[in-house]
Amino acid sequence: MTFKKFVFQLHKILGLATGIVVFIVAITGCCWAFREEIESLYDDYKKVKPHNAPILTPTEARDIAETVFPNNTVHGTVFKKADDAIEVIFYDAQPEFYQSVFLNPYTGKVIQVDDHLSGFFAFILKGHMRLWLPKDIGEQVVGVSILLFIFIIISGFILWIPKKRKNIKQRIQFDWKKTTRWKRKNFDLHTVIGFYICSFALVLAFTGSMMSYNWLKYVVYKSTGGDKEARFIIPQNNSDTPLDNKTIPMDYLIVKLHKENPEAKAFELHYPKTEEESIYIEVTNSDGLYYDADFRFFDQHTLEEIETPSIYGKYKNAKVADKIQRMNYDIHIGAIGGIVGKIIAFIISFLTASLPITGILLWYGRHYKKKRV
Repeated sequence: MTFKKFVFQLHKILGLATGIVVFIVAITGCCWAFREEIESLYDDYKKVKPHNAPILTPTEARDIAETVFPNNTVHGTVFKKADDAIEVIFYDAQPEFYQSVFLNPYTGKVIQVDDHLSGFFAFILKGHMRLWLPKDIGEQVVGVSILLFIFIIISGFILWIPKKRKNIKQRIQFDWKKTTRWKRKNFDLHTVIGFYICSFALVLAFTGSMMSYNWLKYVVYKSTGGDKEARFIIPQNNSDTPLDNKTIPMDYLIVKLHKENPEAKAFELHYPKTEEESIYIEVTNSDGLYYDADFRFFDQHTLEEIETPSIYGKYKNAKVADKIQRMNYDIHIGAIGGIVGKIIAFIISFLTASLPITGILLWYGRHYKKKRV
């Protein structure tokens, strides 16, 4: 067996084994690309009339929201601008519970409750991440399939390379005539489209795999010169006891950060789970982007800022290796390039979904032809 025949067999077997998974992941991926833009068309309830009055403190917001879901865990509270509602996020892993309570920041009135596990985009995300299967099973199937898809892309490119240079033209454009049969058209759809999107599809598959496997994230981080912890770490407090038992220092933190960084888009405060854990706040600096957020940690008793050994700290302190890791999700969804990047991600995902279909038709055509002979 020659090298190309071996590569062809590998490409065919892996393609048939993962085709349905790649199709579902790709088609749901293109549906997810413009989630934020679509949801913004019907989220007017998130806006309020601003008042010249103090807003709810983190403690007050949590206490009010807990009257809605008294048996669930508050994950964090999001504070934005003066005309934005406060969002209190609840999350529990077992049984899975993920909802948000939106409050008027001045009156504390409950405006709306959103269930993040229901609706169109929740359905799309479950398909993208786990094929609508139980989480432990579905995520493993998707993770392995996308890793194998990386080998499919590489083997496909090797097969695409023509033996003779004069045949390159047939591999980079559609040269269809009235007499061209559907089998030839299908072959061209598979090879020509595959050639043009292979590099982009490789990026999407690799960034997706990095989110699925911590070992891959670690390998990439260390190989690019990273010297920090490539995971999220909430440091412990520096102090043991509060300075004043009559006040809750955390309630002054959002006001303090607003004054320090008035251009920030949002502050997501996460309540300490223990007496020893620090307060962690995610500062969003750009609309629609995650990589340039600042992750800041404060002693819950003194509000002294604490540094973390993780790559998830202040963005200005991030090195090249840290930035590569932090940009991974934004690259994966195309947000790194703004609306143009999302359009590209949408097109690449849609065309990627066509490859398993044309590939299976190629296999079926050859198999059926052999049987007829």
